[in-house]
Amino acid sequence: MNYICPLCRSQLFDADRSLACASGHRFDFAKEGYINLLPVNKKKSKDPGDNKEMMLARRSFLDAGHYEFLSQRVGELAKEFAKDSTQVLDLGCGEGYYTQRLQQALSSDGNELSVYGLDISRAALRYAAKRYRDIRFSVASSYDMPFADASFDLMLRIYAPSKAAEMARVLKPGATLITVSPGKTHHYALKQMIYDEPRFHEVKDTALEGFETVHQENLTSVLCLPPGDMVLHFLEMTPYAWKFASTEKQQLAKTGLECELDFFVEVHRKNHDLDAS
Repeated sequence: MNYICPLCRSQLFDADRSLACASGHRFDFAKEGYINLLPVNKKKSKDPGDNKEMMLARRSFLDAGHYEFLSQRVGELAKEFAKDSTQVLDLGCGEGYYTQRLQQALSSDGNELSVYGLDISRAALRYAAKRYRDIRFSVASSYDMPFADASFDLMLRIYAPSKAAEMARVLKPGATLITVSPGKTHHYALKQMIYDEPRFHEVKDTALEGFETVHQENLTSVLCLPPGDMVLHFLEMTPYAWKFASTEKQQLAKTGLECELDFFVEVHRKNHDLDAS
C-alpha cells in the first residue's frame, strides 16, 4: 500500500518514524502511532473534526455495545460481498470502533489484512491509534485522500461526508463500498422532543456515480437507555445535542431515554470500466 504526498501527490516512503517524498516533504508519525497528512493550507479550521469531548462520549457509548448490532451486520456484509479483501479502508473512522470490528470480522477467515482508518479529527485518531496498534490511521480529508489510485479492495463509510469520484479513485475496479446513513425513522423520538412538527428523515437518492448498488437494507432497533450518564453520552454524539439545554439533558439523564434506531445500509460495487484518473 502506498501513501501519497498530500502536497505534491508523489509516493511517500518510510523515513525513520516519518513518511517522506522525493520532493523533500516530510510527515512525522505521532507518538500514538497515527500520521498527520492534512497540511495546514488544506484545513478549514485550526482543529477540524470532532473534539475530545465528543470522542470520549462516543467511545463510552460504543464500548457499551449499543451499536454492536450495526457493526456485526457490516462485518457480515463485508464477508458476503468482499471476503477476499486484503486492503481495507474505513473512511471517517473516528475513534476506530467500526474499523477494528471490521478487521476482526475479516480476519476470522484467515485473510492477511492491511486495514487503514482515515479521519479529519486528530483528537479521534489519538484514541484510535493508541487502542488499535495494528491499524494504520491517518489524519486527512475524505475529499482529498493521501492514497494512490486503485489502492483498496473494500471501503467502509459510516456517515462520513465524501464524494463519489474520490472514493472511486482509491478503490480498485470491482472493489466493494459499504455505506451507512440515517434511515427514515432514525432518532425520531429526539425530533419529537425538539420540534413542534417533527419530520421523518429524508432518504435521498443514494446512487453513486461510478458504482453499481448491489444491496440495500434498513437495520432497525429501539435504543433503551436507563437513567444515567449513558444518556448524556448518547445525546453528545447526535447532531441534535445543541438543540437541548443543559437542564433538559440532565432531566433526560434522570428519567432515561428510548429512541428509534434506523440505519440505511448499502453495498456498492465500483464499475470495472471506470476511469478514475
